[in-house]
Amino acid sequence: MSAAQRVAAALARIEQTARPEVWIALRDKADLEAEAARVDAAVAAGGDLPLAGLVFAAKDNIDVAGLATTAGQPSFAYSPERDATGVARLRAAGAICLGKTNLDQFATGLVGTRSPYGAVRGAHDPDLISGGSSSGSAVAVALGIADFALGTDTAGSGRVPAALGGIVGIKATLGLVPVDGVVPACASYDCLTVFAPDLDLATRAIGVMTGPSSADPASRTWPADAPLAAPPAPRIAIPQEADLAPLDPQFRPLWEAAVDRCRALGADTVEIDVRPLLQAALLLYEGALVAERFAAFGTHLDADDTDPTVAAIVRGALKFSGADLVNDQQRLRAAQQQAAALLDGYDALLLPTAPLHPTLAQVAADPIGVNAQMGTYTNFVNLLDMAAVAIPAGVAGTKGFGVSLIVPAFHDQVAIDLAARLQDLQAPQYAPAGTELVVFGAHLTGFGLNPQLTDLGARYAGDVRTATAYRMYALDTEPPKPLVVRTDDGASLPGERWLLSPAALGRFLEALPAPMSLGKVELDDGTWATGFVASAPTGTDITAAGGWRAYRR
Repeated sequence: MSAAQRVAAALARIEQTARPEVWIALRDKADLEAEAARVDAAVAAGGDLPLAGLVFAAKDNIDVAGLATTAGQPSFAYSPERDATGVARLRAAGAICLGKTNLDQFATGLVGTRSPYGAVRGAHDPDLISGGSSSGSAVAVALGIADFALGTDTAGSGRVPAALGGIVGIKATLGLVPVDGVVPACASYDCLTVFAPDLDLATRAIGVMTGPSSADPASRTWPADAPLAAPPAPRIAIPQEADLAPLDPQFRPLWEAAVDRCRALGADTVEIDVRPLLQAALLLYEGALVAERFAAFGTHLDADDTDPTVAAIVRGALKFSGADLVNDQQRLRAAQQQAAALLDGYDALLLPTAPLHPTLAQVAADPIGVNAQMGTYTNFVNLLDMAAVAIPAGVAGTKGFGVSLIVPAFHDQVAIDLAARLQDLQAPQYAPAGTELVVFGAHLTGFGLNPQLTDLGARYAGDVRTATAYRMYALDTEPPKPLVVRTDDGASLPGERWLLSPAALGRFLEALPAPMSLGKVELDDGTWATGFVASAPTGTDITAAGGWRAYRR
């Protein structure tokens, strides 16, 4: 579909759904059509625009040039001169921003009702909440208006609305996606996030936005040891029975089905006591860290259009001293250390994303209490410098339920891979491509030395064949393995391509025993890749078998 066609379809869908509370501002039709024409022209001219033909929505605490940024408070509004870096990167990739979406004011809330622009109703049942604070963005995707949408996440706002709306939410490691041009909520723990109907598109969109920015001093780069894949048989921590007490009984069968699905896929699920994580989460609102919210927008709390619940929460910072803030920061560092020890040896933590899906009436009756419940399983993630992928896991009537794969910082690809397995999907790649390695023998999938790759977080990247210039020799070793030697009278040998992080490749080389060595191998497409190759034949010539797998059979 062309960009022009997609814009027309989105505008028609906005009229059809008749959900005005989703939007704070929509771009003029003429502006959208003009941008779509430019995108289509660029594509026709051969431009590389990976997101061309897609439209997105942006939460209205994210700057989009030409539209006011309100953060959910009309009196706060300002007109940004430039797009936030994340928005600019999406538009440069061909995606078109439809407009700005409603939110819990100043991104303070997980319910989607704390806005002078109106409560955002649930996408599939208007009596239920949408979840917040990125309420409008999630509903715009769930209703099929936008292909994807931007949210922000400090305590779960990029994940809770995804669960309630039956869509995917990705909250990357803090700093991977720059947050310049985003109105701060708690600047130290804010993330720019993506909602999409499926994992592939969510990963593509967040991948386009990822990368350091000179405009964001807190932006980060991938470390050299970031794992590029989840292991074939992961260890997944799950909460013990007592930690599931907040879960709506209607959601229990859906939760148990998600855990059973993990086990069916070969995961080793182990119950742990997650109370230290849930306790750490209390620091965000009940401790002095709420001072970050007061620092961000405390001067606007006396305006007539301030949501009273938001004002009450943020004014709570006034009871704390500077010493209190320092002490709570120290407590948080201790909690981070404790969390690392608790999750050591596990590839991910699986949790319900939200414990319940309340009605608008329930939130109105207890706005602070219900909101606190919504963040039970999400509030700690940014505080403890973790990443998370939220995926749908079924419905109970019209109530949406989801689960989240939570991983340490920079293990984002592990979470994406595991989320893909739970949904029976091909996992999209988010982490950097890494260094290529081709293997032809005992390191192939299913053979004894393959764990030397998978334990290092290596990623399988497809089958390969050598040029017709190699012979294979079986060595008398334990475990059995071959040598590949370039020769004038060779054959084309089958193998596999793997990707490793720079640090993983270094560890792999360090453990490599003689006579194994790495060199350049010519492939059948004329390219050269790093792989196992020897300078002279040793052992028994098995070239005629047609490769190591065929020989071992």
